[in-house]
Amino acid sequence: MINFEEELKKYKPSLDVNEAEGAIYSRDITDVIDIIKDMLDESKDVKGTNR
Repeated sequence: MINFEEELKKYKPSLDVNEAEGAIYSRDITDVIDIIKDMLDESKDVKGTNR
C-alpha cells in the first residue's frame, strides 16, 4: 500500500510555468531545421566553388 505521509515528505513541487519556460528557452539546441539549413548552405557553397 502507498504510505501517503512518506510520499508527501518526498514531494517536491514542479517548476512554475515561468521558470520552466526560462529553462527551456535558455537552452541553445540545434534542431533538425537548423541542420538542414546548414547542409543546404554547405551544398550551395560547394556548387558555387566548382563552377
